[in-house]
Amino acid sequence: MSILLEEDMNIKLPKMYKVKQSFDTKKLLNVEKTLIDEIHKDVIKDKIYPGQKIAVAVGSRGIKNLFLIVKTVVRELKSLGACPYIVSAMGSHGNGSEEGQKEVLKSYGITKENLGVEVVTIVDVVKLSQTSKGLDVYFDKSAYNADLVIPINRIKLHTDFVGDLQSGLCKMLVIGLGNQIGCSSIHEEDPDEFAKILEEAANIIIDKATIGFGVAILENAYDETLMIETVPSETMVSREKELIKIARDNMPTLMIPDIDILVVEEIGKNISGAGYDPNILGKSSVLKTFILDVPKIKRMILLDITNESHGNAIGVGMFDIITRNVYEKLDLESMYANAIACKCIEDVRIPLVSSNEDEAIKIAIKVCRGINKKKLKIVKIKNTLSLEYIYVSESLIDIVDSNKRLSLVD
Repeated sequence: MSILLEEDMNIKLPKMYKVKQSFDTKKLLNVEKTLIDEIHKDVIKDKIYPGQKIAVAVGSRGIKNLFLIVKTVVRELKSLGACPYIVSAMGSHGNGSEEGQKEVLKSYGITKENLGVEVVTIVDVVKLSQTSKGLDVYFDKSAYNADLVIPINRIKLHTDFVGDLQSGLCKMLVIGLGNQIGCSSIHEEDPDEFAKILEEAANIIIDKATIGFGVAILENAYDETLMIETVPSETMVSREKELIKIARDNMPTLMIPDIDILVVEEIGKNISGAGYDPNILGKSSVLKTFILDVPKIKRMILLDITNESHGNAIGVGMFDIITRNVYEKLDLESMYANAIACKCIEDVRIPLVSSNEDEAIKIAIKVCRGINKKKLKIVKIKNTLSLEYIYVSESLIDIVDSNKRLSLVD
């Protein structure tokens, strides 16, 4: 049964052109050597001693060179005589369960067979204290029992709040290592105050748990490793505030300012905690202001979910239309666990379902008000991590020609 009139189905879609967006290309040339040097800094190496049980915390993010980084950290700790093991640090991700989180880590190659150390995904916690507002602060029991804890995470703008601290080492301590119960507790706080409560809770954990240092990773606009730095626990909060500014300045943007229809090929937890990065698209159920320049978008279409996301399509609710391909991949239990924990159930609402991409675009055209159907402004991207190449409709070529950072690709 057709859900469109014949005249709507027969509308001619505009020709699309491949466009290159140019960003700063600076990147780290030797990730492994840089990390080894960072671990062997006196302020870091002096924290490690033979026989020490060290919990290396790894999350669910799709970080460039993650396996190499984790493998290098484990190897160097062993070379110093320590006894490292991996602990999952992903809050409610992976369905908030032991098996779910083990599967997420396995998808990144983080296994006992590959690393030669135990991979612990037990989600038991200990309660450490309360914040000044009475929110309980929890911490992963497997990590708490270690002699030292080392979180490994990417520093970047968060998808749900703004502030001096956003997504990074401190958030991993509070949310990631809080497991589902800790994640739910801290998310009681209003998003406008979240950065402050995150800092308070991080300081509680640093004071009460044996946090040694963190491995901070920054990426450039091409999803390549830009920086790696080991950050001692004593300066973790203050240094992360400096690193978030560097991360912000190296994020990609979508340089087409006004879009009728945006087609996104995929979303996923390996791309962003929100499935896609709202800081780039300017669409969010939580964020009220955006630090980066974001386009005005009338309608958004989603075509797929990444395999690495294991059906957790959180973020799907911000789209207007999805294809049946997306609908059939939804793991509602995983999505709902994530959304309930972070109190963003709007992000898992199911949009209108179309048969395919062609039908989705024609539906979007039909439901857009006040657009020029002869000069449709359509943009297609792979995801919010891969923005070097995009596709634009013919009516946007003038915008491309007027921006030195945009160029047509033959």
